[in-house]
Amino acid sequence: MRSISLAKFEEGIINEDAAIAKNEVIAVSDGAGGGGVFADSWSKYLVEHLPDKPIKNYKAFDKWIDGIWEPFYNVHEENAKSIGGMFLNKFYDEGSFATLVAVWKGGQWVIYGDSVAFCYNMKSDELLYSYICLSDFNNPPYLINCKDPLDEKGFRCGKFKITKDCVVFAASDTLAHYILMMYEVAHSDKYAEELQKAINAQTKNSNFIKTAMGLKAVDFENDVITKLFNCTNEKNFKRHIQSLKRKGLIGHDDYSLVIM
Repeated sequence: MRSISLAKFEEGIINEDAAIAKNEVIAVSDGAGGGGVFADSWSKYLVEHLPDKPIKNYKAFDKWIDGIWEPFYNVHEENAKSIGGMFLNKFYDEGSFATLVAVWKGGQWVIYGDSVAFCYNMKSDELLYSYICLSDFNNPPYLINCKDPLDEKGFRCGKFKITKDCVVFAASDTLAHYILMMYEVAHSDKYAEELQKAINAQTKNSNFIKTAMGLKAVDFENDVITKLFNCTNEKNFKRHIQSLKRKGLIGHDDYSLVIM
C-alpha cells in the first residue's frame, strides 16, 4: 500500500494532485489549476477528509461534500482576503476545483471527474476500471467545486470484485490515460474500434495512441503494471515517467499513483 505523486517537471511548479493510501481507503484528487485558486489545497483537503467507510451512492457523496466544504471555504476566504484584488475576486467568482477517485478496502469505489480506479487480475489479465472509454479523456472533466453544487452527471460509483489474484490502484488522468491506452493496445483485437475512435478525435492523446500502436508488442502486466509497481519511491517514479515521455507515450501533467 503506497501513494506517489509528482509535480510537472518544471522547476518551482506546485503539485496540484493529492494522493493517499491508508488501510481503509486509497484516493487521488487532481486539483484543476486552469480555473479558480487554491487547487492544490482543495485536492489535499478532499482526500484528507474521506470517510473510512465507503460512500456508496450520489446522495451520500453529496452529503459528504456538503458536510466538509464550508470550513475549507472560510479559511481560504480569509487567505484570499489577505492577498486581495483580482485574486480575491477570482476566489469569490470561481472557488477551487478538483477531481476525485477513491477506492475502499472492500472494493467499493467512487469517482467525480477523470481520475480513475483500476482493478487488475494478474491471473486472467483482465483490467476493470471506473471510466467509460479512452476517448472520454478528450472531454473536459466534471470538477468538484468548494462552493458550488455538484452535478450528478459527474459522479460514478461501483464495486470491484477483488480476489487474491487482483491488484487495486488508482491514478490521476494523464497517468490513467496511459494505463488504459496500453491495456487496449495490448488487446487491440478487442479494442480496435475504441482505439480508432480515440485516434479519429485528433487530439494530443491521439498521438500517444498512435505511438503505442506502433510498438512491436505490449505485454500489459510486464511492460506496464510491473514497471509502475516497481516505482517504490518518488525518484524511481520520476525516472519511469520521464522515460515514458521520451517515448511519446504520456502527456505533460502532474502524476499520481496509489496502490492498495
